[in-house]
Amino acid sequence: MAETASHLKRDGRASKSAHEVIESADFKRLVSKRWSVSMILLALLFVTYYGFILLVATNKTLVNTKIGEVTTLAIPLGLGAIVIAFVLTAIYVGWANRSYDPEVERLRSQLRK
Repeated sequence: MAETASHLKRDGRASKSAHEVIESADFKRLVSKRWSVSMILLALLFVTYYGFILLVATNKTLVNTKIGEVTTLAIPLGLGAIVIAFVLTAIYVGWANRSYDPEVERLRSQLRK
């Protein structure tokens, strides 16, 4: 009972050492989720970017196709790759603000001061 009481903060929440928080299932689940989200977004970014590079390298006739007086298909495809990078970044930031950061704060609040 004394051990339980010593782990309580004044406001009644549990207080843990950094080691206890790092070893907790909640922390490990959070790290795993962050890696999963990051790797999925990274894979999408690599497919987009390297797909564009490979397309330019292997199918020059397609990307040299004129779609205007002076514009070739490579221009909008390249811009699309850049836009997709911004969109993937926005998705990560949105996920982090909505899901990851509140969980980090919850875990941080469990630390002893």
